[in-house]
Amino acid sequence: MNARVGLMALRRASPTALVNNNVSRALVLRSVQSRCITTEKLSAADADKHLAEQRLRRPVSPHLTIYDPAQIWYGASIMQRYTGMAYAGAFYAGSLGYLVAPLVGWHFESASLVAFAASLPVAVKFAIKSLAAFPFLFHAFNGVRHLVWDTVVKGFAKAEIAKATNAIWIASVVGSLGLAAFW
Repeated sequence: MNARVGLMALRRASPTALVNNNVSRALVLRSVQSRCITTEKLSAADADKHLAEQRLRRPVSPHLTIYDPAQIWYGASIMQRYTGMAYAGAFYAGSLGYLVAPLVGWHFESASLVAFAASLPVAVKFAIKSLAAFPFLFHAFNGVRHLVWDTVVKGFAKAEIAKATNAIWIASVVGSLGLAAFW
């Protein structure tokens, strides 16, 4: 079968050069025969030794420990993932709680939540709102930076990364305190 496919490929590639079918068949058969692979049976110990030698020659993929933790973008990149996971987890937990509440007798409707929030002291409300606003703002600001990196492809110098990271942290803290105070 392979010789026939090879023969057809040779005929299509150069129909005028290969007039004689016997010559083209001999070329295809010779190339097929030269690529034969031989195997040998190994004992279990020899197979383990061979596998150990192969593992020693494999490249080792880098891990997070190769990066310098002093670089500023390192923490911002990880925080981007953590804040996204935290808000996704909070969304799913709240949704499941809202669905399960009538089945177990919880009062998870809007009126009871508003009454609970109104009964809290102002300092506790401020702390809860700022703790909820910070990850949201950080994720939003850092997400915009990642979008700029992906679309504009600028801001990859270490000094620019440091300035942008500091600006994102400051804007997130100030924004969360502002939202907690005025919202």
